[in-house]
Amino acid sequence: MKQYLITPAAGKRLIARVLAQHPSVIKALKSNTVVIIAGSTNGYLAEEILSNIGCVRDFSRKRFFRGIVLPPSKPRRDDGRLLENKGFPGDVIISKGKWQKGKTIFDVGEDLQEGDIIFKGANALDLSRHKAGIYIGHPQGGTIGTALLAHVGRRVKLILPVGLEKRVNGDLNEIANKLNQTDVSGPRFLPVPGEVFTEIDAIKFLSGASAELIAAGGVAGAEGSVWLLISGNKDETDFADELITSVSKEPLFNL
Repeated sequence: MKQYLITPAAGKRLIARVLAQHPSVIKALKSNTVVIIAGSTNGYLAEEILSNIGCVRDFSRKRFFRGIVLPPSKPRRDDGRLLENKGFPGDVIISKGKWQKGKTIFDVGEDLQEGDIIFKGANALDLSRHKAGIYIGHPQGGTIGTALLAHVGRRVKLILPVGLEKRVNGDLNEIANKLNQTDVSGPRFLPVPGEVFTEIDAIKFLSGASAELIAAGGVAGAEGSVWLLISGNKDETDFADELITSVSKEPLFNL
C-alpha cells in the first residue's frame, strides 16, 4: 500500500484522462453524440476528448464554465461566483466524431437519444452513497434541467465527474429540503441521478487498484487536496502509481 497526495487540479486531470479512455465514451464518440456541459472539471475532460479526436488546438478551458466560485479576495457576486463570463464558448458537443462548435446542450437536448452521453459537473458529493448534488441558479433548472429530461425521458447516459474536494456530510435530499425553502437565500440545490465518477473511481477503473480517502487539506496551492491510500496487487499498484504520477504536477486552475 502507498499514500498519494492529489491536488484538486490533478484530480480533475485524473478524472478526465480516465473518462476519455472509457469504452462507452469511445463508442459514443464514433456513433452517437457526446455532450460536455461547461464546468471546471469538464474543461479538462473536453481537453482530453478533443485531443483524442484531433481538435484540442481550437479549445481553451479559459472560459469553459457558467458559474465558478471565487475566494473573497477576488471581485465576485454575493453568491461567490464570477461577476460575468465574457467569451463563453458554449458547451462541447461532439456528434459522430465531429465537434459542433458554439453549440450548447440547449441546442441539442431535445434530439439526444439512448446511446448518447451527457457529462455534467457537480457541486456536492455524498461519497458514502456515491451520489451528487448540483447548485441551481436558473429559474428553469439550467443545464441539469435539460440534461435530466434526456436522461430520464430517453435513457441518455448521464455521467457526473466530480472531485473529492466537493464531498459533504449528510443526506443530499435533506440538504435540498433546507436550501429550497422560501426563506433561504442563494442558489437552490438538486440531488441528481447519474453515474458519479471521482478520483477513486478513475483509479479503480483503469488500474484495478483500490483507493481510500484517508486525509485532506494543504496550503500554498495544496488547499482542497486529498490523501489517498492505494492498495492491490503489484501490477495494479504499479499501474496506479504511473497514472497518479502522470497528473501529480498539474498546474493550479487559473482564470
